[in-house]
Order: sequence, then structure tokens, then C-alpha cells
Amino acid sequence: MKKQILVVGGGTVFDSYKDYLDYLRGYKIGSLEDLRFKDWKDNLETVLAGRFEVIRPVMPCAKNAKYVEWRIWIEKFFPFLRDDIVLVGHSLGGSFWLKYLAEREFPVKISQLHLVAAAATETNEPLGDFALPRDLSRVAKQVNKIYLYHSKDDPVVPFSDLEIISAKLPGAEKVIFPDRQHFRIKDFPELAERIKDNY
Repeated sequence: MKKQILVVGGGTVFDSYKDYLDYLRGYKIGSLEDLRFKDWKDNLETVLAGRFEVIRPVMPCAKNAKYVEWRIWIEKFFPFLRDDIVLVGHSLGGSFWLKYLAEREFPVKISQLHLVAAAATETNEPLGDFALPRDLSRVAKQVNKIYLYHSKDDPVVPFSDLEIISAKLPGAEKVIFPDRQHFRIKDFPELAERIKDNY
């Protein structure tokens, strides 16, 4: 039976509904091609040559994300999960996994947790109810291996957020890049290799 990977992508949080509406009114679509862009999360199953079952839920209202909605939705997938799962979170998805695992017990054993550009502060954007708890010790207790990926030139989540999370998860391995920005990239071989190397 294939090992499973559960991926939660990013989202946006607003301080008020008015801020959300203002964002929608001001949002510019560069081209229809931009809407068809497939990034590394979309390509993960192919890159891993079908050795893993990749589960990628579409999270509720990602453009105006609420933690409780995401928590309720992700738990709908729990009956289908198996031990030694790999969890992946990008941006707000990484913050989601940190908060979830700090506050709740995951229903199956977690082999790896990969956090890509996870936010710890509200420096550039609000976190709202995705704000991290002070104590992340329960995260480390539930996960065999944790990887923290961040780029020094990330315009969305400051590089300093990596150090904040790393200080709370001292056993995590940091993977630092100079030029990946917010990881809106087609391929992410470094993440795929780490997943494969641990199996």
C-alpha cells in the first residue's frame, strides 16, 4: 500500500470583511495563463513517480480563511488516513499544521512534517485565528521528522519567521534558499527528495 502525503496549501486572512471585499475589488488578474499555473504541490505525485498517494484538499474559502473552517474540513479526511503519513503545509497551510498539531492529537502516526514558508508573525499579512500558540512542544511529540523550508527573499512571509518557528521546534531541520521567494515554483525537488529519502 502506498504511503500517503496530505498537503495543505496557502490562503489569506483578513482583519475584517470590509478588508476582504476591498482585496477582491483591488485584485488584478495578470492573465488567464496565470490561473492555469501548476506549482510543485500540483506536481508532487508525478515527481514522486506514483510511489505515494498525494491527498490535496481544497480548503474552504482560502481567500478569506478561517481556522475553525479548515480544522473541520481537514478532519473529514481522517477516516481515510493511514499510519506513517507525510504532512506538507505551504504558507498559511504550514501555520495551520503547527496550530492544529500544537492543540490536537492527530489520528495516525506522522512520519514527516514539511513546512514551506510557514508564517509565525503578522509582519506582512494578518494571521487571525491561525496565530500560533506559544508552545509547540506537542508538534514535535507527534512527528518523527520536521523540515522547515524558507527563502531569504520571501516577500510574503519574512525570513525571520523561520527563526521564530525553529526556536520553538529545535529538532527541526532548516532548509534555506537564497532565491525561491514564496515558493510559487513549478518544481521543488529538494522537498520531494527528502520525502523519498525517508522511505
